[in-house]
This record gives sequence, structure tokens and C-alpha cells, in this order.
Amino acid sequence: MDISVSSKENQDQTKNQLAMSSIKPFRAIRYNTEKIKDLGKVMCPPYDVISQEEREEFAARSPYNFVHVILSKDAPEEDRYKRAKRIFSEWRNGSILIQDEKPAIYFYKQEYKSFGQKYSRLGFISLMHLRDGEESKVKPHENTHAHAVEDRFKLWRSLNANLSCIFVCYSDRQKKIEKIFTKKVLAQQPLVDIVDDDGVGHRLWRLDDMAVIDEINASIGGQHLFIADGHHRYRVAQDLRRQKLAKMTQKPTGDEPFNYVMTYFTNMDSRDLQILPMHRIVKSFPSDLGILEECFRIDRLPNKGELLIPLARAGKNEHAFGLYTKGGVRLLRLRNKLLVDKFIKEGSREYKHLDATILKHFVFDKAGIKSEDIIYTKDFDEVISMVDHGQAAAGFIMNPVPIAQLQAIALNGEKMPPKTTYFYPKVLSGLTVYTMD
Repeated sequence: MDISVSSKENQDQTKNQLAMSSIKPFRAIRYNTEKIKDLGKVMCPPYDVISQEEREEFAARSPYNFVHVILSKDAPEEDRYKRAKRIFSEWRNGSILIQDEKPAIYFYKQEYKSFGQKYSRLGFISLMHLRDGEESKVKPHENTHAHAVEDRFKLWRSLNANLSCIFVCYSDRQKKIEKIFTKKVLAQQPLVDIVDDDGVGHRLWRLDDMAVIDEINASIGGQHLFIADGHHRYRVAQDLRRQKLAKMTQKPTGDEPFNYVMTYFTNMDSRDLQILPMHRIVKSFPSDLGILEECFRIDRLPNKGELLIPLARAGKNEHAFGLYTKGGVRLLRLRNKLLVDKFIKEGSREYKHLDATILKHFVFDKAGIKSEDIIYTKDFDEVISMVDHGQAAAGFIMNPVPIAQLQAIALNGEKMPPKTTYFYPKVLSGLTVYTMD
């Protein structure tokens, strides 16, 4: 037998597997339940949705809350990145955090309510293979901000670890992966079973059966994956990878730890994938709505409680917004869709017909409102409260972006305006950590 030929065949087979591979199991670092009896006290949301006040609340719950790592504070003679590294190392050395012995993927189920309806979103956490340029099947849909990328880059590089998941969507209309979960995993005792402050239930299971993992990989291998959340973390993973590749003195195999990033995968075809709208609040807005009448039909509604249903109904066939001011509640509907192509010149058809794009061109630009003067929120009640208390002049209530529209824009290689989507619920931080040792 020609050993050199056999070795070459094995190398080629490995390369082919890597080329087709979308996911990879890993030995996650997790909280040690023998040391941490109440996991609810140590988990927290992703760093970018935690306010300063919430950060202090999470930190006060436990000296081991994960916020101490992902949002560490500067200290004398120790910046927040060094401090996070020290805390993380102390937790590992003290067995607060332990590493699984075998590589696995981690099924993750979130049960929650939205507008009175119950939902149950299923996904799994694994590693995702990073690739360059046209080789990459991963499609972002939002622009990133340099300061946020720099912050996460310094943190991840300091710890040499992925601390929070990127959130991506795949297509599985036959629900193959959900059937695998029901058959192979659901009967197991979950590793995590908690309810967060918003009443969302979080359960996590471990799967280390390689044959089943290969079956899951085959279901999504080769298809496009769409980033729902974590665009900055994805950019950081790419930047770290490029930096480490540049320092290599030998040819990379493609399977180095830095060629992967910890990722949460969920099915975009599931009804349980909820995208919430991101409303806009502006501190100043003309009291005379004449600037809107040229392009919009304006209907006055009796009260704020009468807005959401007609807004959702109108949004199915036309571009519509709710407007809330001290002067009352109004429904704005674009008079003619032909106005979009007449006045908006840049972007694909899908991009031009985003409600956020239309609101910018036909309302904010005409009123002289700049992006830095806009406050974004998913909370309808916050819009109402800020206007009622004189903290804002107007609030614009949005409909959610359909997943198909997001998909089309991402495939076009375009980016949505800032804060256009809010995938709910968020993936908890502290469930798993991926170290690139």
C-alpha cells in the first residue's frame, strides 16, 4: 500500500469535509453546577442590550455573574480587559467554570410570550467555520460601528475566547433538526433550566453523538446562513482570524481554533422566530404635519390603544407608520409605491422598500432629523412615555421586517439602516464559552 497516496487522500478528504462543513462540536466552558446552585443568578443578556443600570443589577446578583466578564470595569492599574481576563482565569482555576470533556453541540430552547401568544424557539450552539470573501456563505444585514468592534476585539483577544454567540438563521422547512432534537435529545435532563427577568424560559442540552452531529451538519451544509444578531462579534471573529493567520509561520490547515466562532443556529422557517420592530423617537419634530401630506395619507386615531392593529393591517399591503405626538395618534400611509423609485435612487428594490428606508427619505430627511438625533427602542410603551413626559416630541411606531425581506437584502450584499431589526428573545451570555487554546 502506498502510504503517501493514502495520506494525501486523507488530507484531501479532510479539506473537502472542511469545505462542506458549517458546524463543529466543541468542548464548551460552562458554569459548574456543583459550585453554582442557581444558574439564574449568573446568566445575563448580551453585552449590547445591557444598560449601565442593568449592568449594576446583574453584578449585584452574584460575584460570578457573567456580566463581570463581558462588561468588566476599569480598575486602578488594571483596565477592564485585563480585569476580565483575571476574573475569567480565577473562575476557571477555582472550578466555577469547567470545560466539558468531549466535544458537543448544545441544543437551546427558549419559551416566551409575544403579544399574548406563546412561542418556543429551538436552536443549537456550535462552532461555525469562518471563510473569506466569496467562499463564505454567511450573510450579514447590518453595518458595524468601529468603536464596538474595537471593544469586543480587545476583550476576546485578551481572553483568547468567544464569550457570546453570534446568532444565525438557516433554512429547514422539513424541520429535520427539530425532529432530531425531539428523538435524540429532548428526553435528557437539561444542563440549564432557568427563567429570566422577562419571563423567558431557557433550557440547554448537550449532544455529543458524532453521527447525529454529522446528520445535522448535512442538513445545513452548503446553504446560506443569515446573521440575525451579533454583527460586531462576527466582525471581531474575522479580524482575530486575519490577525492570527498573518502571524503563522507555516501553512494553515483551515482547522485551527481561530478559524471557528461560537454560534447559535435557529430555523428561519419556524413561526417561533420572532422579529420585533424597532421604533424611532425624536426629540424635535414640526407640529405642523403639512410636510407629510404630500406623500402620506394621514388618519387620526382615537387613542394609542387603537394603533397597533390598523398599523399591522396596513403594513401587509402598503408602507405605513404610526405617529404619536402630544397632538394625538395618527396612522401614516404612503400614498403611492411609485414614489419610492421616484425619490429613492440608491439600493436594490428590496432595500428601497424597507419601511426604515422610506421613513428616512420621506419623513426624517424632510424634517431635517439626523441619525444621531434618533432614539431606537423595541418598547412601544417607552415611545408613549417619552412623548407624554416631554422627553421627546414624536414617536414613530414601526411594523417588523419580514424575514424574507432581510434575507433578500443580505443576499444582495446590502446592509440595512441602523437598528432595523430586533430578534427576540436574545441568546443568554454565560451558557457556553469557546476558548481558542
